Amino acid sequence: MEQIPMPMCPRFEKAVEILSKRWTSLIVFQLLSGPQRFAQIDHALPNISGKVLSERLKELEHEGIVRRVVFPEIPVRIEYSLSEKGRALAPIFGEIAKWSSEWLPAPE
Repeated sequence: MEQIPMPMCPRFEKAVEILSKRWTSLIVFQLLSGPQRFAQIDHALPNISGKVLSERLKELEHEGIVRRVVFPEIPVRIEYSLSEKGRALAPIFGEIAKWSSEWLPAPE
């Protein structure tokens, strides 16, 4: 039985566009463990440049997925965390982790 292709939902397309941008999903995954400073995220993702990390965090903040909190201390402390919208991605990342464990070979 041949399936008739359904039109792409614009919301789904936008979600995939956001999450498929290089490094974005890994940043969100890293923040699932809780609030972190820039250096913590940078250290956890050693192959990303500081410039790109900064850009992605700004983009995620603009999309309402990441929250940036500035603590008026000396020196100033900035923490990044997932908003409610960002935390809602947790089950999706859990399913990706489960799928990858089952279907992808272990790295050498």
